[in-house]
Amino acid sequence: MADDPLRAHLIRLLDWQDAHVDFDTAVKDLAPELRGVRPVGLPYSPWRLLEHLRRTQSDILEFCRNPAYVAPTWPDDYWPEADGPPDDGAWERSVAGFQEDREALKRLAADPEVDLFARVPQGSGQTFLRELLLVADHTAYHVGELVVVRRLLGAWPP
Repeated sequence: MADDPLRAHLIRLLDWQDAHVDFDTAVKDLAPELRGVRPVGLPYSPWRLLEHLRRTQSDILEFCRNPAYVAPTWPDDYWPEADGPPDDGAWERSVAGFQEDREALKRLAADPEVDLFARVPQGSGQTFLRELLLVADHTAYHVGELVVVRRLLGAWPP
């Protein structure tokens, strides 16, 4: 892998910490009583953002590796219905699910058997490279929103 700078860059990009806050820092040590609070004027709570990040990343991973992939319904299947986690362990499970899928995406990026410029077979023209860049971009966007929400809730820095 050392001889493939594109793959190395993609792996780093999936949990980038150089240009902005990373996912792990953004979700760290948020008090349980704030996880379901929606700041005035915003359409989402920390929980909604976290779960949206997890669901979307999971969907992109599934799209890349499952020949029988069926797209979830937009937007209903990509966002949780409630502002807060359904139970005490949901936050931790969502964080862990995101981290597990991120590691799977990093393995996909590192796999020399995966032609990054090839079209995803079950797609409509998307390449593996496009999907990896999409998930990194999407994550960075919503992590930024999560930081803003935490600031508005008085819970930043962690």
